[in-house]
Amino acid sequence: MSGRVVVVSGGHGVLGRAIVQRMRADGDWVAVIDRVSRPELPGASEPLAELVLGGVDLTDAASTGAAIAQVLTKWGRIDVLVNVAGGFVWKLLGDGGIDAWDRMYSKNLKTAVVLTQAALPSIRKSPAGKIIFVGAGAAAVKAAAGMAPYTASKAGIHKLAESLSDELKDHGICVNAVLPGTLDTPQNRADMPDADRSRWVQPAALASVVHFLASREADAVTGALIPVNGRA
Repeated sequence: MSGRVVVVSGGHGVLGRAIVQRMRADGDWVAVIDRVSRPELPGASEPLAELVLGGVDLTDAASTGAAIAQVLTKWGRIDVLVNVAGGFVWKLLGDGGIDAWDRMYSKNLKTAVVLTQAALPSIRKSPAGKIIFVGAGAAAVKAAAGMAPYTASKAGIHKLAESLSDELKDHGICVNAVLPGTLDTPQNRADMPDADRSRWVQPAALASVVHFLASREADAVTGALIPVNGRA
């Protein structure tokens, strides 16, 4: 094996597929771990990955650990982990209820914590381990009305990346997060039909930033929260 072993969570989504394809183009061996078994978007095909593990509950340590065990059975190691799995909800606090808060915590933060814990023992053995999180540009600025559950959970991702980078700085493992602006996805196009999409971030462009952070060229970069805002 000449390439790295890369694990991508949420690889069936728009951004996840773009990252999988970018890593594969570089000769990496990619495993997709997702809650669904197949892409849910109309017209989407299976990501170009050698190992696709669907039906994984990334909030559950046992389910996630079993998926990581399958990766190790196939390749014996993990070099790079890219935490993409997540979700979005718009919810005003005044509307009551905490379901939106629970969902955003589980989808955006807990999934990343559980998967990273499961993969970390193997990544520690890599000569150039990399862990990359997907945060949010909106969580790094003043949050607008209705954005609190989402941005609070993504702000947790930012602090997780910073803290973990400090925890692992003496182990040769780089930990960073990308903070994208609005991604050009079918869902965002449907939700914001009048927006200027030319200013949005293309998934392939964000995947290229992730690819750099996963490379040896980024060995000197850790603990960084990198805005990827397009032309916003």
